Amino acid sequence: MNKAKAAYMTGVNQPLDVREYPLIRPAPGMARLELIASGVCGTDLHILRGKLPVGVPLALGHEFVGRVSEISPGDSAASGIAAGDAVIATIACPCGVCKLCASGDDANCVNMDLANGGHPDTPPHFHGGFGQVNYSPVQNLVKIPAVLDPQTVSVFACAGPTVMHAVHLAEQAGCKIHEAETAVVQGLGPVGLCAVMVLSAMGIPRVAAVTANVKPERDALARKLGAADVVTTTGLGGFAGIDVAVEASGNPAAFSQGLAMLRNRGVYLVPGQYSNSGGVSVEPQIITFKALRIIGSSQYSLGDIRRYLAFLEEHPLLHETIRSLAACYRVEDVNTALEDAGTGKNIKTLLVR
Repeated sequence: MNKAKAAYMTGVNQPLDVREYPLIRPAPGMARLELIASGVCGTDLHILRGKLPVGVPLALGHEFVGRVSEISPGDSAASGIAAGDAVIATIACPCGVCKLCASGDDANCVNMDLANGGHPDTPPHFHGGFGQVNYSPVQNLVKIPAVLDPQTVSVFACAGPTVMHAVHLAEQAGCKIHEAETAVVQGLGPVGLCAVMVLSAMGIPRVAAVTANVKPERDALARKLGAADVVTTTGLGGFAGIDVAVEASGNPAAFSQGLAMLRNRGVYLVPGQYSNSGGVSVEPQIITFKALRIIGSSQYSLGDIRRYLAFLEEHPLLHETIRSLAACYRVEDVNTALEDAGTGKNIKTLLVR
């Protein structure tokens, strides 16, 4: 293969432009990957709708799971990654020298750069996730264990590390999530479903999911992943005194609902508010009187990706259900994929070769 296709954003609310570019040899420190599956994230939709300002043209997509097709012998020896390996590629490039990086918290680097910011007309052309090929820094790759199916891994390639990082931050702050008896997850997109799965697998006896509307097939999958209850936002009357809540809906109105559900000293994990979707009225005295612990969580690290992969290795009985969440589209059909993802037609939208 001498050429490949990739899709680029050229403007807010505009169809992505699918372009074809020649393939080149990766520069030192870089690897070339062939697409296995790349997810459409809610963040991609926020960017496309103008809720997260960016420059264009831009390579959307940050959930690339691929197979290494070319890597230098030196980079292979240093990383332990070889041609033929399946990997997750992350676009986050922490500086490594700021106070947070030095403390081991590079997911929250104050000088964070991104690997998908290159202009599409500048070699190596393939910078983001929405392409048949991707060029990534070798240091941004995490090898997928051979026992795992890469396409199954791709379903929660972003949501999994996102949830892992939120839980990790809470545990670091002394919030013993694993000791909770009750948990509520707000939203049943990929992050919400993954949170249901992880919290249930941690042994929390009752994990409930809150959704804006009933979708029988999705709600049944939430139960298969560990939800004891699935209720709509209009049926929250019986939910109070909760140990842990996770905001995964992205709806600003969910935040005040989450605060109201928590018990005194309850823990609120908030990885879902990843765009400027407007404000919401909050009664701050609730935080004071309940002495709530609120943990914001945005990026994730290579360590969180490894924790996600380890989780999948430890829970093989969940793989079939995880895989069933995916709807697959070719790169050439990216605009249909984005439309279907934006209307909620799919639980998880993947681009494949």
